[in-house]
This record gives sequence, C-alpha cells and structure tokens, in this order.
Amino acid sequence: MNPPKTDARRHHDPEVRGFASDNYAGAHPEVLAALALANGGHQVAYGEDTYTENLQRVIRSHFGPTAEAFPVFNGTGANVVALQAVTDRWGAVICAESAHINVDECGAPERVGGLKLLTVPTPDGKLTPELIDRQAYGWDDEHRAMPQVVSIAQATELGTVYTPDEIRAICEHAHAHGMKVHLDGSRLANAAASLNVPMRTLTNAAGVDILSLGGTKNGALFGEAVVVLNQDAVSHMKHLRKLSMQLASKMRFVSVQLEALLARDLWLRNAGHANEMAQRLAEGVRAVHGVEILYPVQANAVFARLPHDVSERLQKRFRFYFWDEAAGEVRWMCSFDTTEEDVDAFLAALKEETAR
Repeated sequence: MNPPKTDARRHHDPEVRGFASDNYAGAHPEVLAALALANGGHQVAYGEDTYTENLQRVIRSHFGPTAEAFPVFNGTGANVVALQAVTDRWGAVICAESAHINVDECGAPERVGGLKLLTVPTPDGKLTPELIDRQAYGWDDEHRAMPQVVSIAQATELGTVYTPDEIRAICEHAHAHGMKVHLDGSRLANAAASLNVPMRTLTNAAGVDILSLGGTKNGALFGEAVVVLNQDAVSHMKHLRKLSMQLASKMRFVSVQLEALLARDLWLRNAGHANEMAQRLAEGVRAVHGVEILYPVQANAVFARLPHDVSERLQKRFRFYFWDEAAGEVRWMCSFDTTEEDVDAFLAALKEETAR
C-alpha cells in the first residue's frame, strides 16, 4: 500500500534553537518511532489497550510493585488530578511560593481542583520541614483550610534539586502531621540524572505518596502521568481523571511515549544531556563580566541577572524569557536536543552584547 499523500509543509527552520524552554524542543526520534509503531489497527480506547497495560509494568520497574500510572494530557492536568486525589474538599496544599502550581497554572489547582494553596517563600525554591511549619497548623480550625498535602517540585522552578535525604525529611515531617506528599516531577528525570540516582530514590523510597511524572520536557510529543505510589493515600483516581478532562480516548499514544522514554534509558540520556548543556552554559556565563548566576545550576536551567538592555538585544538573536523583568533576571533552559554549538553560539552572542 502506498503511503498517503499530504499537503503538509514545514513552516520553521529546524536548525534554529533557543533557550526559552525545554517545551520548545520537538519530540525525540525514538518517541516518534514508538508512536508510529503503536499506530494502525484498532486498540481498546480509554486505557484498556496493550500499550497502557505494558506501561504499568515499566512504571513498577521504576517506582515499585504497587505503583500505578494514570496517563494524562499535560502537566497541569497531572498536578490538578494528583492533588485532588489526596485532599478533601476542605483541604489545602502547602507549597513553595515559586511553585509551578502557584505561579504558572492559571489558578487551576484552586479553580478546577477547588484547593487552597498555602504558599511559603523560599530562598532557592526548596521547602524544608521548618518552612513547612509556617503553614502547617490549624487542623481543627474550621475557619482555615486544612493543610493536608505538602507539594514539592523536583527539580524546582528555580532549577535546584532536592537530595534524597531532604525529600525523606519532608515526607517524615508531613506524615507525622497526618499530611501526604505530592511531587511535581515534570523534570524528575533531570533531577535523577543530576544526582545519579534512580527515580525511585527521590520518590517512593523517600516516602512520596503521589507523583506527577513528566514526559513532554524529556522528549515526548505530549503526555504525562499521575503515578500513585501509596495506594492507601488516594481514592477514585479514574473518576478524578475523567472529571478533570484528562482521560485520553486514544490513550495508547500517550502510554507508548512514556514507555519509549522509560523502558530503557532514553529518559536518562535525554535528561543527562540537557543537564550537561546547562553546565556548559553556566561555565561560559561565569566568565562574562556583568552577568551573575543566581542559583546553583543543578538541572537543565540557568538563572541569571544582567543589564536589561543586554537581555533585550540578546532576545532578538535567541529566544528566552525574563524571570523577573524588573530585577533584570532571566531564565535559560537547555533541552535534550541542545547542542554544544548552540551553547557556544549563545555565549558568543552574550559576550558581544555585554561588550557593546
């Protein structure tokens, strides 16, 4: 059978890369190949397909024999579903002030999930038991939303990484207060690669109850998963996923991407490479006069402060975002497909603009 003809045209230059977000990258070729493999013929819809079934075996190999994955469309959906699963209607979630669920999800946990976020300022995006205690009170006060969950991000929104001991301390502290722990793992692969540990070391082995597992930032076309690590901590996941509009009818195409990333070491290769490019970028930036790196570079993000006019000129040559425009703070992200040549070209442009 001859392949169908198409009128599709390429509308971009595939050689152009920026440093705005790891979401800007395309899908990894191995993921695209897996999607093609899963295509054709009929498979049962809504998760009863063989690809989703096999994904459960892959997930358990990473997160233990009781782990269960619920594929969803996107990261915000994963967070909203996961947090609803571990809270009551009167429940609240303690998180860092800089957390993605607080800053970048358009109020979805609160508007869609019906949750109160209790935020805590942090110096580096990371919570500690002491910081958690600023909001961990008032469980018997009917005038206050009840703290029921601590949510941490790994890696954090500021590019920093929790050690296994730090996560374990948070989990022990939260559980001692009767709270559960959610981990926003949109960049969990980058954190695990940075620390050279299995993902289980940062999740179920440390006491995390429920995980939002990222795929898109690590080379998937689309799709994440809620991974239930503590079965006693949740209920009605299937209903919550559907209610939250995150149930894919053709779920095999989400599941096969996660399988392609996780079944072998593609997740680790992609994350490790992105981290290495961020380190290369940071090393080069440190040599540029007038540019200050703001946080430890521990995953695939570099946060810096530089003159506003330099950033504006540089943005005309490479895409990236201001993090705090008033303070002159920017964020540079590296992806699985960032090359050494990309980094070196960006550094050359940065040096040129700062010298003007």
